[in-house]
Amino acid sequence: MALTEIPPWIKRVLVMEDNYIIALEAEDILRSLGIEHVEIASDTAEANRLIEAQSFDFALLDVNLGNETSFDFAGLLLARGVAFGFVSGYGDDSVFPVALRDIPRISKPFNETSMGSLLASAA
Repeated sequence: MALTEIPPWIKRVLVMEDNYIIALEAEDILRSLGIEHVEIASDTAEANRLIEAQSFDFALLDVNLGNETSFDFAGLLLARGVAFGFVSGYGDDSVFPVALRDIPRISKPFNETSMGSLLASAA
């Protein structure tokens, strides 16, 4: 299976996903792609705690997290220079802020190929 090559500097990934099953699926795919360390946050408060405590090379952000979006957290990542991409849900019709419209994104359901392409876009 020929997957897109993941940049070798991506070793630590933060997954922000409010659905635990989908978060575990993302973690499994990331590990199968060679990512060494994956942390999962179910909301922006948890993601903020994680990013204050450790560094990440890439973040995978679900757009809609229950009663909030990941857009504010994405702004923090931009300010810190952390690469990231969005995952949009089934039929997600969120309006992306202008500053985030060009950020790479994939749709659910994702797989190794789409996840690999998203990570490769960070190169």
